[in-house]
Parts: sequence; C-alpha cells; structure tokens
Amino acid sequence: MIFETLMVNNFAVNCYVVGCPDTREAMVVDPGGNADGILNIVEGNDLKVACIVNTHGHIDHIMANREVKDRTGAPLRIHGDDAKMLEHSGQQSMQMLGTEITSPGADSFLVDGETFQVGGIDVEVIHTPGHSPGSVCLKAGKKLMTGDTLFAQSIGRTDIGGGDMRTLMRSLMEKVMTLDDDTEVFPGHGPASNIGLEKKWNPFVNGSAQFID
Repeated sequence: MIFETLMVNNFAVNCYVVGCPDTREAMVVDPGGNADGILNIVEGNDLKVACIVNTHGHIDHIMANREVKDRTGAPLRIHGDDAKMLEHSGQQSMQMLGTEITSPGADSFLVDGETFQVGGIDVEVIHTPGHSPGSVCLKAGKKLMTGDTLFAQSIGRTDIGGGDMRTLMRSLMEKVMTLDDDTEVFPGHGPASNIGLEKKWNPFVNGSAQFID
C-alpha cells in the first residue's frame, strides 16, 4: 500500500493519499487545502485518483475538494449526515475565515459497514458520530484514518457542527477501541498513534479525563 500524509492549511489538517501499488488507483482523504501539494504526491507516485473522501464536513477538511475534484474528475464521497455541510461550505468559510470557499456536493454517500475498493485495497467505512453527525473512520488494512473522532491522546471537539460528547464516547468505545491494538491510527490533526497506545494513554478512553458531559 502506498500511504502518504500531507499537512495542509492553517488548521494543520492531515490529508492522506492512499494508493494501490498494483492498479495505481488512489484515494484522497480530507483535502483541506494545498491542492498542488496533494496532486504532486499523486503524480509523484504515478497514481490516478479514483475517489475523494471526507471524514466529515467541517470546512478545514474540505477546502480543496473543488480543486482536487476539478483537476482529477474523481467522485466525492461523504456520509449523508454531513452532506449538508458541503452545501453550506461557503457560509462555514465566511464564518471561520472571512472568505468564501465552496465545495461541490457529494457524488455518493458513505454507509456504515460498507467496504469499497481503491484498486486492490479494501476500505471499510466506520460511522463514528460525535464530533459531527456524519463523522467516519476509514480502515484500510491495519491503517485507520480517524478524522476528528480520535487524536493521539485526545479526541475531537463536540461543541461545534452538531457534536455531542455522549455520542462521541459511544462511537469510540463501541466502534474504535474494539479494533486490534496494533491498528495504526492516523488522525485528522497531529501525530499518528495506535489503538493499544490510545487504550493505555488517552485520558478520554481510559477514564482519567475530567470533562463535562
């Protein structure tokens, strides 16, 4: 598997390029900016973008959706519960950035439990609401792209975009922490980790964090 990470935009979003070494097909996850840099990775690995996937609809993860889609012709996918965020992306960007950045709408919706293929790579969709209603994690082999559901020793915010702490904790404990300890975690922001480390050191997972429900 070809797996490349590029930190993009002022929010330090991790964009991932996942490619199949046999078919040269690729998936771009969370193109939050720097379309040139993302496509340089694609071209440098002799890949063709087969799909663009948003782990959720917050503006920092979708700002280069339009340019990457326009330049590759690849379909855009997101969970249906966050689809309206793409429609309202201009409003989101005006509120957060003071400038209008719009995303095209989704070509199809991610569904919990589905597996889709990127070349010879199986990608499993795990719906993990809590940071936003339509947040998902994407599992390719032992690599889990968690968006803003899970960070290294932390979790995503629940005070914006339809977030809910109870829902996020249920997603984490029932759908994410049940994965094998050696599952690698690649979050939407910050460094990588793995499930075993998060069980041991993440205060929200091991119960040591103090937070208001």
